[in-house]
Amino acid sequence: MLKNQVQLITYPDSLGGNLSTLNHLLQNELAGLFSGGVHILPPFPSSGDRGFAPLTYLEIDPAFGTWDDIRSIGEHTDILVDLMVNHISQQSPYFQDFLLKGRSSEYADLFLTLDKVWTDGVPVQKDIDQMFLRREAPYSTFKIHESGEEEKVWTTFGKTDLSEQIDLDIRAAITQQLLRSFFENFKSNNVKIVRLDAVGYVIKKLGTSCFFVEPDIYVFLDWVKSLADELEIELLPEVHAHYSVQYKLADFGCWIYDFILPYRVLETLVNRSSRELRHYLADRPANQFTMLDCHDGIPVKPDLDGLIRTDEAQRLVDICLERGANLSLILSDKHKSEDGFNVHQIRCTYYSALNEDDDAYLAARAIQFFVPGIPQVYYVGLFAGKNDLARVAETGEGREINRQNYTMDDIEQQLDKKVVQRLMELIRFRNSHQAFQGEFSVLDSPDNQLCLNWKLEGQQCSLTVDLQTYQSMIHYTDPSGHLEAYRI
Repeated sequence: MLKNQVQLITYPDSLGGNLSTLNHLLQNELAGLFSGGVHILPPFPSSGDRGFAPLTYLEIDPAFGTWDDIRSIGEHTDILVDLMVNHISQQSPYFQDFLLKGRSSEYADLFLTLDKVWTDGVPVQKDIDQMFLRREAPYSTFKIHESGEEEKVWTTFGKTDLSEQIDLDIRAAITQQLLRSFFENFKSNNVKIVRLDAVGYVIKKLGTSCFFVEPDIYVFLDWVKSLADELEIELLPEVHAHYSVQYKLADFGCWIYDFILPYRVLETLVNRSSRELRHYLADRPANQFTMLDCHDGIPVKPDLDGLIRTDEAQRLVDICLERGANLSLILSDKHKSEDGFNVHQIRCTYYSALNEDDDAYLAARAIQFFVPGIPQVYYVGLFAGKNDLARVAETGEGREINRQNYTMDDIEQQLDKKVVQRLMELIRFRNSHQAFQGEFSVLDSPDNQLCLNWKLEGQQCSLTVDLQTYQSMIHYTDPSGHLEAYRI
C-alpha cells in the first residue's frame, strides 16, 4: 500500500551524480523528508531524451550505478520508475536486430510497421490530420541492412528525422512477453510503483486521434493492471488529456496525476484569488499524485480544456514568459483552441514562475501538501531552483530550463537557504501529522484567502493563505490535543 507522505522526483544523476549518492542523501541530509517514496526518472541505458528512449529495462546505466543501488534504496524508501509502454530506443538490441534482418528478425513483430495501420503500408494524410501529433509525421523510414528494403515504422515521439523512440505494437504477444519480463525484473529489484509513461499513445486506430482511444485503451490497461496486481506493483498511468480522461482512469481504479493543480495554484497566487481553485477542489478524485513541477512543464492543454478561458490563460502564460519561461506547443491545428491558443506546457521552475518570491512559493507548496493525494516534489523545486536560461541557450532544448544537476557541494549550499529550510519543515509536518489520514474540507473564505482543513478523530490541522501578502499559517493539534500554530 502506498504511503500518504511526500515523494521526491529526481533523475538518477541529478543529486550528487549517481544512485549511490542519492541513497546516501535519502538516509542522511534528506532523512525524514521523502518517506512517501522516490520517483527515479529513467536510470536505464538510453539513446536520447534524457532517459526516455531506453534500450532496455533489464539493466541500469553504469554511469548511474547498478541494480544493487536500486535494491538498496528500495529497502528503506518506496521506489517509482518509468516504463515507456509506447516505445523503446532505436538503439535497443531488439530494433537493431530488426534493422539488420527486417521481417525475418525474431523481434519484427515488436514494432508497429505501417502495414499494421494501413493495409498497404501507405500513410494517408487525411487520417494523419485527425491524429494528436507530437511531431510532424508519426513515422520514420528505415533501410534494412541485409535486404536494402525500406520499412516505415511508427514513431510518435522524437526530434530527429529518424526518431530515437520506436513505437511498440502492444497487441503483439512478443511485446506482452517483453513487458512481463520488465515488470518481473522490477519486482525482483524492490520497485514498488511503475509509471506508465506515454500510455495514452499505445492505441493506433484509423479514424481516431490515436490518443487514448476508447474502449481499446482499457483492454490494454486491464492486461497491464492484472500483471501489476500479480506482482504487487502499483500503477500510475501518465496521460496528458482532457481532465475527464483522468477521471475515467480514477474510476477504473488507477492512481492518476493531478495535472490541473499546478496551473490552478499558479493562477491563484498570481491573480490573488482562490475562487477557481476552491471550485476545483470541491469536486476532484482523491486517488491522485499531486505535483507543481516536474522534468517537463506546467500542464495547460489539453489537461485544462473546458476549465479555463484561453484569454485568461494567455495572460498567465505571458507573465511566465516575462519571468523567463519557454513553451511546449500543440502542433496539430485540429487540437488547438478555436482562437488558436496552443500552449501545451509552460516550461520553467515553479519558483521562477512565482517571481522568486519565497512566501508565494511556500504558499504554493503548502496548498499542494494540503490537497488530498500523494505529494511529489521535484528535486529542483526542493531547492527553490531558478530558471536555467544558460542551459537552454547552450543546448537549444527548452526543457533544460528545469533540469540542472547538483554536486554534493551544491546540495550543501542549497540546504542552507532559508526558503529550503522552511520547505523542509513543511514537508516534515505533512509527513507526520495524523490529520492528513482523515477527512478533507475546503472552508469558506473570501476570494483573497484560501482555507483548507483536515480532521481525524481528535486531530486537526488547517491552512490559511492570505493571497494579498502570501503569508501562510497552519493551526494544528499536538499529540495531546492542544491547539498550536506556526507561520510557514
